[in-house]
Amino acid sequence: MYSLFRRQQLPISIEEAWAFFSNPVNLATITPEYMNFQVKTDPEHLQKIYAGQIISYTVRPLFGIPLFWMTEITHVEDGVFFVDEQRFGPYTFWHHQHRFTAVEGGVEMTDLVHYKLPLGPLGRLAHWLFVKRQLQGIFDYRWNKLESLFGKMKQA
Repeated sequence: MYSLFRRQQLPISIEEAWAFFSNPVNLATITPEYMNFQVKTDPEHLQKIYAGQIISYTVRPLFGIPLFWMTEITHVEDGVFFVDEQRFGPYTFWHHQHRFTAVEGGVEMTDLVHYKLPLGPLGRLAHWLFVKRQLQGIFDYRWNKLESLFGKMKQA
């Protein structure tokens, strides 16, 4: 089992952050273009996040090969946190916690992802060779994209 943790502060209200991050359509905006991330779920079913919500995507993380990915929103506390878990996709386990906390001058967001790859030793090798770096790169891209969209927090 592997984990990835990120913390970022943005100069927006917790309500603005929640509205942006709880809308799955916005994931494409903060995902590198080479992944060709596309939400396949009918946008009509994505108006408000709720526990039990199923969201389908296609993503091309490696060599442009399309992968189907389906997640379920398993926990939601409006304005505080939500959790998405993979139901079908490239991982044998994917659990992603998104948390939001009001801070002076904005919001602090944290992501905690626990994940496991299939194929035992081959999965561990793939993680070492490229998966870990790719996930870090995706979250680095997200960090930069969010700062370009919402600005940087002012230093105290």
